[in-house]
Amino acid sequence: MVKSTGQEMSEVHLAAGNLRLELSPCVGGAISAFEWTGDGGSRPILRKCHTPLEKVLDADCFPLVPYVNRIRGGCFTFRGRTVRLSPNMPGDPSPLHGQGWLNAWAVERHDRSSAVLTYDHQPGEWPWSYSAEQHFSLDEGGLSLRLTCRNTSDEPMPCGLGVHPYFPCGPDTLLDTKVDCAWTVDRNVLPVEKVPAEGRYDLKNRHVCGQDLDNGFGGWGGEAQMSDPDWPYEVRMSSPEAKFFQLYSPPDSKIFVAEPVTHANTALNYPESEWPELGMRVLGPGEAMSLDVRLEVIPN
Repeated sequence: MVKSTGQEMSEVHLAAGNLRLELSPCVGGAISAFEWTGDGGSRPILRKCHTPLEKVLDADCFPLVPYVNRIRGGCFTFRGRTVRLSPNMPGDPSPLHGQGWLNAWAVERHDRSSAVLTYDHQPGEWPWSYSAEQHFSLDEGGLSLRLTCRNTSDEPMPCGLGVHPYFPCGPDTLLDTKVDCAWTVDRNVLPVEKVPAEGRYDLKNRHVCGQDLDNGFGGWGGEAQMSDPDWPYEVRMSSPEAKFFQLYSPPDSKIFVAEPVTHANTALNYPESEWPELGMRVLGPGEAMSLDVRLEVIPN
């Protein structure tokens, strides 16, 4: 493996078997291509995006650290301290997804089939320092990603992790996964009511394209399968640490987002006594947590 000693690189290319992966460290530590190559050329496993990548919201996938989804109104209280964060996406009054996706990551090391990216956060509006690492490993059967966050401050810090992959879809694309409950949302995509994952919110073997959903789910079984008659493979996503799942399926689009996440949307806005149920962790000084995600590509 080539050691890069924190070098900034615009792109990192990995390959194994029929799979190709491109990383864009300087654009939020994002994945900018994940492709299947075979007879007839290449096919995007995650959505096709611009090359070179310029905007993180155009990426294939990006990291969520040190919290996932939204903080209601950009304000929460933790052990007597009020934390206020500015909006970080145009048109949304509630900041979301932490700081990692909006900053450049350094390439610590890489070789033909693996890479390690790092990001160090210094205290600011988010008043704790932390270090984050993404370890990508590509093999002939798929992609393994480990996202880690370590609290480098001298006091406890709330923490949650997730990844944000965009999948291409069409009228016959199916998502098959198990969830127990869902949260309805208001016009600002903030949770309103916890309901059983039935009917509109049932994610078992359902068509996933154009469903007008942007909801969080609890009681996730840790595995989701995506398939389409036009794909020469199925994709199986698994994440043993993620007990929550976020699905974004806009009404007029050819993509959907299926996020393995460790805590529920707006968990930071609830009393700390409810955080264990909602998946939010508290890391002591020097303590770390990790999220493992596997995208297995299974030929038909």
